[in-house]
Amino acid sequence: MTWSLAMRSTFAAMVSASALLAAATVSAADAPPDAVFELPAGTACAAFDVTVEVRGGTQVAKEFTDKNGNVVRRISAGKGSELTFINVATGESLALPANGSVTHVSLRPDGSSTWVTTGHNVLILFPTDVPAGPSTTLYVGRVVFTVDSDGVFAMTDTNGTSTDICVALSG
Repeated sequence: MTWSLAMRSTFAAMVSASALLAAATVSAADAPPDAVFELPAGTACAAFDVTVEVRGGTQVAKEFTDKNGNVVRRISAGKGSELTFINVATGESLALPANGSVTHVSLRPDGSSTWVTTGHNVLILFPTDVPAGPSTTLYVGRVVFTVDSDGVFAMTDTNGTSTDICVALSG
């Protein structure tokens, strides 16, 4: 699959913000996935294909506009989705429970943006990003990155703890 900027932005928004609130009436683990992403080897993890299953409900989001009606900032907050990462070759999986997160996105007229995420967030960096991926990391704390108009992510700051999901799926 070729990842367009729109697809990558949608995926980043879902995963970076840990997506959606877990359904109240059905355990997220028992529910079918709301979304499934297939990431070939070399994209999210170097040595193997990764499937990401997203299960959950809703998250609160708000957009802010300038005097001309252009969206200049977005914020989303709440409890995220359960995310399950699967090593397609071995079946090894890592399920991350729904946790809280807040994402602020500042949009610029040139199509670039700055993202500030706090709480529990997963960030997937591709080989075209800075630093170059593939990498898939759970951050608990604060992460700041930019996305240019071509969809290239560049990390600018992190603090807190991190877990390398590719290493966890290699076991």
